[in-house]
Amino acid sequence: MKNLSKIIFAISIVLIISNVSLAQNYNDVFRLSESGMVLGARALGMGNAYTAAGNDFSTIMFNPAGLALIKKAELYTGFNYNNYDNNVGFFNRNSSLSNSISKLGQFGVALPMPTFQGSFVLGFGYSQVKDFNGTLGFNAFNSGSNSYIQDLVYSPYMADRDIAFKLALSYPLYSSNGVYLNDTTRINGRLNQRGNILQDGSLNAWSISAAIEVEKDIFIGATINLYSGNFNKNKDYSEEDVNNIYPSSLLLDPSEPASADFKSFAIHDRISWDISGSGFNIGGLMKINKNLNIAANIKFSKTFTVKETYYVNGESHFGLDTRFVLDPAIDSKSDYEITTPAEFTFGASYILNNLTVSANTTMIDYSSAKFKSGFDMIALENKNFDIKDMFRSVVNLNAGFEYVFPSTNLAIRGGFILMRSPFRDDPTEYDKKFLTAGVGVRLTNSITIDGAYAYGWWKDYGDNYGSGLSRTYQDIKNQNIITSFKYNF
Repeated sequence: MKNLSKIIFAISIVLIISNVSLAQNYNDVFRLSESGMVLGARALGMGNAYTAAGNDFSTIMFNPAGLALIKKAELYTGFNYNNYDNNVGFFNRNSSLSNSISKLGQFGVALPMPTFQGSFVLGFGYSQVKDFNGTLGFNAFNSGSNSYIQDLVYSPYMADRDIAFKLALSYPLYSSNGVYLNDTTRINGRLNQRGNILQDGSLNAWSISAAIEVEKDIFIGATINLYSGNFNKNKDYSEEDVNNIYPSSLLLDPSEPASADFKSFAIHDRISWDISGSGFNIGGLMKINKNLNIAANIKFSKTFTVKETYYVNGESHFGLDTRFVLDPAIDSKSDYEITTPAEFTFGASYILNNLTVSANTTMIDYSSAKFKSGFDMIALENKNFDIKDMFRSVVNLNAGFEYVFPSTNLAIRGGFILMRSPFRDDPTEYDKKFLTAGVGVRLTNSITIDGAYAYGWWKDYGDNYGSGLSRTYQDIKNQNIITSFKYNF
């Protein structure tokens, strides 16, 4: 039988400690700091180069000054579809998983107010700012002398070590006078490793916006956003002795006869977020002449409150159908705050006859993001040091065009989006690139339908544990389709 005192100690630690190896880190900060890219159909069709070209409700999220260009009251709604496809290389084996979501993207109204001169427009509505759609799958034999089991056993976190102990994958070592030293394991890699990750959710905003023409051809606007959303990540991971490296003659725990003939180990973790926050952005737009617009927009730093639920259970299988389970499972809740970096965007658009071309540059210093609260002082400083050490400033690019066919109500659009990786020294293949296309049709003087398609591609990698020991190399393809309807009255 297992040492009773250590079992009691393990249970108490699991119940009170939440700082397991999957604790909050820079990836959580980036998840909320990265700009979303799917808003309006006209905007996406033009590569989101909308800072100086926006003239519909969706401009409240790009540059609220553009609201002042709206001449008639507008009711706007849009629907989004996203497909995320991940082709993963893992120890010379490839696997592919995809996940799709559909959701209401935007709904709002823009209302021009009566003025003696110039324009004054109010906007109210809802926007899906970003989605958290993603997936990953892998399955291959790792011939190295490493495993997730070993990573748990030799983790600096007691809660991790106790997972392995309670599943009969490790055993304690004591000094000659009976003092506990540490845990160890007889597992030494050479296991088949399999895993699946599925994540979903979205960040949404309820917005109120206003824009005014302060002087002839000079416009300013502001938007207040109240954010809410959710994020869910489900991960299933297992290791299996497919080559009988650990036979019936080997006890993984010398004091536990049932730990002979190791078969497999599995761990299942679930992370759920409830997100809330607020933000403010201000923009300006100037008509240099009838052809040229220049514009700027500032999205100020935002603070999000995350209410997190983290759940972990696991099991191990041995010969004679023996099974150990993690009992009780880890079920912890925590609240913390994340502060995201400000974004500074500059744009221009030029109209020549029926052709409009536009471009944006956006500067973001991801190293200024941080955890604001929710941890003790030392943990908070360490987490924020990691962010500053790993993140950098980037300049994102957007470019696009719109061509309206003469004597018709048909417009075609195209664009390009470059979203630089926030990680220092990442090569360009880790930057997110999108090609976009779109079409718009004015059905009547009041009704316009727009559609847009975006195809994105980039590379990524992830470690199941350690660094480079069990790494997935990911080739990601992302497709977005937006359909929007605009009614002027």
